[in-house]
Amino acid sequence: MSILYELGGIADRAKAAAENIEKGSADLPEDRVVRCENLEFLASHAQGSVKADFIYIDPPFYSGANYKARIVEDGEVRTAEAYSDKWESFADFLEALAVRMILMKEVLAPSGLLAVHLDTRAAHYVKVLMDEIFGPDKLVNELIWSYKSGGASTKCFSKKHDTILLYSKSKKYYFEPQKERSYNRGGKPYRFKGVEEFQDENGRWYTMVNRKDVFSVDMVGRTSSERTGYATQKPEKLMEILIKSCCPEGGLCADFYCGSGSFGAAAKKLGRHFLLCDDSELAVKIASERLERI
Repeated sequence: MSILYELGGIADRAKAAAENIEKGSADLPEDRVVRCENLEFLASHAQGSVKADFIYIDPPFYSGANYKARIVEDGEVRTAEAYSDKWESFADFLEALAVRMILMKEVLAPSGLLAVHLDTRAAHYVKVLMDEIFGPDKLVNELIWSYKSGGASTKCFSKKHDTILLYSKSKKYYFEPQKERSYNRGGKPYRFKGVEEFQDENGRWYTMVNRKDVFSVDMVGRTSSERTGYATQKPEKLMEILIKSCCPEGGLCADFYCGSGSFGAAAKKLGRHFLLCDDSELAVKIASERLERI
């Protein structure tokens, strides 16, 4: 009970802080990469009439680490500071995220969805915060991104997944199911009446089902053409899965911790408008140059 009480206090203080910010009425811009502190940006656009159809954020994870980027300039590779994920306390981390999520709810369309990307350190705490901000009945999915990359441990099961919490602003939200292969047991045909089956290039039989809540997507490889050198870069394939289901064609996708710009790149390729925001000069430079090449 004490943990829930403390989280409730953080959410209350975050709401009060949000109300004290002088909010503007500017509409959200489209197809822009903005260098700005995201709290300031969100507050200044909270009362605008143009809203985001889908927001995805990949915020700090409370890892206690500083992250770097390997960039190439004039044919030379150098290392630069990307961002810091060090905090005075866990309460400070949660409050900083809560006040921003409250404002993200304001800039989200009534039919919109918000996806928050986290790992095992904070996902369960942030879920409680999102229950308070959006309502527990607005949880659409707890998604799992499963991957192979990363280290191994002899003291625990290897940690090979992240969590993405997907919440809606209202009960009536946009969602377009996608299909994926579901292989039959033993790869053999079932021949069930009314069930359409397919055979792959290896002779295994499968059916097409609605995509499940576990996404097996490889991390960005060292030799991948989309690799930017930015720490904690997420793969476009993961972004594509989310965008196709959570944002209508021609809709506006927003990311207020844009980092390397993976979300914006995927949105642009899929025919959605994008809005990216970050207070890092390096992140904005990498994301902008990446989008210009599409």
